[in-house]
Amino acid sequence: MNQLRLYMFQTGTLKCRRCNISMNAGLDDYEIPVPWYLITHPEGHVVIDGGCAVECATDAEGHWGDITAVYQPVMREEEGCVQALQSMGVAREDVRYVLHSHLHLDHTGATGRFPNAVHVVRRREYEYAMAPDWFAAGGYIRKDFDRPGLNWHFLDDSEDGYDVFGDGVIRFIFTPGHAPGHASFLINLEQTGPVLLAVDAAYTTDHWNEKALPGFLASTVDAVRSVQKLHALARKTQAMVVTGHDPEAWPTFRHAPEYYR
Repeated sequence: MNQLRLYMFQTGTLKCRRCNISMNAGLDDYEIPVPWYLITHPEGHVVIDGGCAVECATDAEGHWGDITAVYQPVMREEEGCVQALQSMGVAREDVRYVLHSHLHLDHTGATGRFPNAVHVVRRREYEYAMAPDWFAAGGYIRKDFDRPGLNWHFLDDSEDGYDVFGDGVIRFIFTPGHAPGHASFLINLEQTGPVLLAVDAAYTTDHWNEKALPGFLASTVDAVRSVQKLHALARKTQAMVVTGHDPEAWPTFRHAPEYYR
């Protein structure tokens, strides 16, 4: 699996309220997918985020604590990122990078799971996750990412557009707002062309279309401007846009073992 490919996975779903995803949208029950991604590359495999930690499949409350009263994960153990990759023949040792859009609890499933991986995250996101403000603290499960022996590579604010392999295939796009150090990703594929993984810079199509704000924000102004920034990038590159947690849009994409190339 050394050809350039993008695989889309999910670690089940999260049950919540609609207002948790779209601000002021009401208390109706809502269930969202929890995506994550694998990019196979000639120079090594790359995991983006990894979804929820596999421990959520067997003891979500024990792993996440009181936040499960707001966000309830629904997943099977085989949906954990390590287990899903093993089922495709990808060994833990073969993952070269784990890229973090941010360090919220539904995006740290791959952290510390791959022994040879460099973990790449924006420095401001890591520092905030280690000491979050009170309103954001429930979204960070420190035991997921505060692990001894991890090989971290921290990106500073000056490194917007960071090119992971130096070949233009995977670029970090700084998109703060949902979290202080949030990143989206521009993936350049040979046949599909550019794919823009908005992640939580745009939860849903309504958010992407500037008809709703996300249900959780670190900064409203930054969140709005990050969507505008991604719109400009999508127009420039003609990228296929993948929003972060849209239960209607997510099924329209190819899911692993299918792939984009």
